[in-house]
Amino acid sequence: MDQRRIILFLVFSFSLVMLWDAWLRQGQPPRVTEAPPAVETAGVPTPGVPSPGVPSPGVPSPAAGAGPSVGVPEARAAIAPVGTQRTIVRTDVLVAEISAQGGDIVRMELLRHRAGDDRSRNFVLFDDGGRHIYAAQSGLIGNGLPTHRTVFSLPEGEQVLADGRDSLTLRLESTEGNGVRVAKLLTFHRGSYLIDVAYEIVNESEEALAPHAYFQFMRDGQPAEAVEVFGVSTFTGPAVYTEAEKFQKVQFEDIDRGRAKFARFSADGWIAMVQHYFVGAWLPQQGVQREYFAQRVGELYSTGVILPVAAIAPGETREVAVRLYAGPQEQGLLSEVAPGLDLVVDYGWLTIIAAPLYWVLAWFYGLTGNWGWAIVLVTVAIKLIFFPLSAASYKSMAKMRVLGPRMQRLKELYGHDKPRMQQEMMEMYKREKINPLGGCLPILVQIPVFIALYWVLLGSVGLRHAPWLGWIQDLSARDPYFILPIVMGLSMLVQMKLNPTPPDPIQAKIMMALPIVFTFMFMWFPSGLVLYWVVNNILSIGQQWQITRMIEGGKKAGTSTA
Repeated sequence: MDQRRIILFLVFSFSLVMLWDAWLRQGQPPRVTEAPPAVETAGVPTPGVPSPGVPSPGVPSPAAGAGPSVGVPEARAAIAPVGTQRTIVRTDVLVAEISAQGGDIVRMELLRHRAGDDRSRNFVLFDDGGRHIYAAQSGLIGNGLPTHRTVFSLPEGEQVLADGRDSLTLRLESTEGNGVRVAKLLTFHRGSYLIDVAYEIVNESEEALAPHAYFQFMRDGQPAEAVEVFGVSTFTGPAVYTEAEKFQKVQFEDIDRGRAKFARFSADGWIAMVQHYFVGAWLPQQGVQREYFAQRVGELYSTGVILPVAAIAPGETREVAVRLYAGPQEQGLLSEVAPGLDLVVDYGWLTIIAAPLYWVLAWFYGLTGNWGWAIVLVTVAIKLIFFPLSAASYKSMAKMRVLGPRMQRLKELYGHDKPRMQQEMMEMYKREKINPLGGCLPILVQIPVFIALYWVLLGSVGLRHAPWLGWIQDLSARDPYFILPIVMGLSMLVQMKLNPTPPDPIQAKIMMALPIVFTFMFMWFPSGLVLYWVVNNILSIGQQWQITRMIEGGKKAGTSTA
């Protein structure tokens, strides 16, 4: 097998490796072709505290058995009806709609991020049926205690974080009595996607209480905003993190089949609902024993955490609180919010390469203020790191190019005898001190780097809707006019011209077809990734041209001296 065949094999292997990696890492949630299930109000019981022994739809039950046993409820009873009273909370980074039923966050717009299909609108994370059903819910488990179906009183009017204030607390009072007063408190912070969700429980009864609190996401199983390449979609679904088990993704289809595997009991960690670029996560205090759960609720999915509340004696007051993060997957921010939360930007087995690449990319962005130029500088840095390997590869190819006429002569002499021709070629390589495999190592080394950079560019929320220059106004999307893929194909063609011509005509035709194949393939890749490839090719052409000129010039000088 000569060098051209090896390079051809590596190129196609690279494509297969990238697609295989994508297939392994990105589990497809169940495809739902119809619209999200409608939120029906007909037939829904009047919201309120369930009678003792009557399950409240969508309320989880702790494994230890401190709460009511629940079966599989209907989906329509697990979320607040559309007509339920709401209060709007507005901060400098988000607008949230809070339902009177359960005090659920049923809709949330992120003011600093645009919608994927219409940039004149804000991105909607929690949704009440516009495109998805997705809500942040919470409640208490215990007879007579409010759940996410209990009606709370809401303050009148829109609640706005005032200038000069760092936080805004929304206090919701339970409308039910039963000897226990419960208030739900939602605290929003300036410049933050963190929301403190707390319950204040006052036991005015004559009996001690030992309740549990639950905090959950309720959503449909449809994929969220995603990037698809070759039919492979980015991940949407629950994820659990503990110090012992680390980061674990949970597929919706595994929940359906009862095969979901994740850490269920721990004294640390968090549980999240992950989607491309954004995440919602419940973040209990470290050191508190908790139980994580993920289950099917009718046509929806419920995933969250159950926390025990210390016993509350008659006349005592106790509070239980959990932080909720609902916002973009900004890695620097996530790592400060909670241990391991930055892992929701999942690079899989290439994390060891991808994580440093991201930090270098972010550092260059800090210098330039433009993600496109940051990609260019990262490409230059990678090229400098691999310069020695690339130089060795190009020297080998340049020498092979100089030997082109002699190889053609061997083909004419021994074309009818393939083994003899291969033997003569190997002897010629030995005399000229050429390693025919010398050009393969740089390709092998750079394949995982390229795949890692692919996932970095695909998963970095900073590149979402990030412009470079001119017609490239979104580095996370394909080039709208296919200019970069065409330039990339032309640069590959120039590289092919600088390489030695394969002696086999079939190989030569295949190699010349590769620029066309890759051009069409890269038309659907994020333009940021194609930009990397274009810059890399241009730098390679300059390096290869200089080395080839030096080698060919040296050969001519040696011939004339002789």
